[in-house]
Amino acid sequence: MTALQVIKTDQFLLDLEAVVLFIAQDNVIAALDLEQHVHSQVDSLADPNFPRRLGRAPGTLELVVHPNYVVVLRQTDTTVTVLNLLHVARQYP
Repeated sequence: MTALQVIKTDQFLLDLEAVVLFIAQDNVIAALDLEQHVHSQVDSLADPNFPRRLGRAPGTLELVVHPNYVVVLRQTDTTVTVLNLLHVARQYP
């Protein structure tokens, strides 16, 4: 099976930066660890068999990257576009 191209949108990167900056106020190491973990999990989406679930918004999928955070994405036959990083308590869509 062919690897998918993973595209990280500006919005996803802004969402991640906001989360990292918020956590870093209390614990810089935890913030950097979370950032690295999220990027690692998202990069793993290149494997079409890496687990993801149906999204709450039509036409989307979700990846639970942490008990408190979920990544929203769209997938085609060749690409995975990473749209947002959301806290699970956030009402969405």
